[in-house]
Amino acid sequence: MRIFSFLLLFFSFQPAYGVEIITHKPPFAGDKQSRTITYQPLTTASKPWKICSVYPHLKDSYWLSVNYGMVEHAKKLGVELKVLEAGGYPHLEKQQTQIKDCHQWGADAIILGTVDSTAYQGILSQLTGEIPVFATINDIDVTDPDIRKNITAKVGVDWYEMGQAAGEFLAKRHPRGSGVVNIAWLPGPSQRGGTKPVTQGFLDAVKDSDINIIKTMWADNSKELQRNLIQKLFASGQHLDYIVGGAVAAEVAISELRSNHKSDDISIVSTYLSHGVYRGLRRGKILFAPTDKMAQQAMLSLDQAVRHLEDKPIERDLSPKIEWLTPTHLPKDVIADSLSPAEFRPAFSVYNHKVRR
Repeated sequence: MRIFSFLLLFFSFQPAYGVEIITHKPPFAGDKQSRTITYQPLTTASKPWKICSVYPHLKDSYWLSVNYGMVEHAKKLGVELKVLEAGGYPHLEKQQTQIKDCHQWGADAIILGTVDSTAYQGILSQLTGEIPVFATINDIDVTDPDIRKNITAKVGVDWYEMGQAAGEFLAKRHPRGSGVVNIAWLPGPSQRGGTKPVTQGFLDAVKDSDINIIKTMWADNSKELQRNLIQKLFASGQHLDYIVGGAVAAEVAISELRSNHKSDDISIVSTYLSHGVYRGLRRGKILFAPTDKMAQQAMLSLDQAVRHLEDKPIERDLSPKIEWLTPTHLPKDVIADSLSPAEFRPAFSVYNHKVRR
């Protein structure tokens, strides 16, 4: 509890000093140039703008941390925030309905964490009207003319690089000729979210190493579904050296390895950070996880929205710096930019009592 109380204070004060961020220009371009800047977040808004944010779900601590970063910055700026979550990546129609709800609520801006990068091709403007849209966390297909016209700015990492980071970590441990090791690959849902680029990044990183993927298993990011996959994996009797996959799979793997007396035989690598993965790293139960600083990303998306509404200078295409984490490398500032405090619970609204002008 003490460490997360510290993180709450750290995150609350950190933006006053600026944060190192990667900006891409021209924004959304395939051949964009990237450079690191010191980004100074806003400290207040000129009025209590109504910001509506739509998430794929709040079922795991990754999106809880996104929620935290957004809620804290909304409170600091003095804007109203309405949060809607679709309940999972398969629920495209529900998310589309929620975007309409944002419109009916009278949102000044919409922050969209899409359930699928291609889900809004040709229809985004029908759902949002003239409301500016800010893509957050998950990639959205800006090559589609309708999406390109309606996305004002975006924040997010290329999830290819997250998968690549996990792959590079393993490839360095097991270079070609060092001895083949077997892994099971459990990236998450098969059709939506960032699992496709994560998988491609991982495969590209390990292709010239002694990593042998003996099983690939897909399921939504719920502990029950991921636990079922791992139990099926063990039931198959195949020899494994690593379980590699999304944070939910990594979290579940810790307890499943322990209950099956395999903790000393099979290691765990995660493709992203969560509270459970962080605890696993601290205890040496998980060997590696990259973080895309999700709380920071959420803060940046809200900041972009307010900057646009107030005609202030805006960086339209931003990414945090991906950080590699291991049991011996867990910088406090990086964790503060990534995870919500232990006591934080999902918040669906921030209401500001100022009179709207």
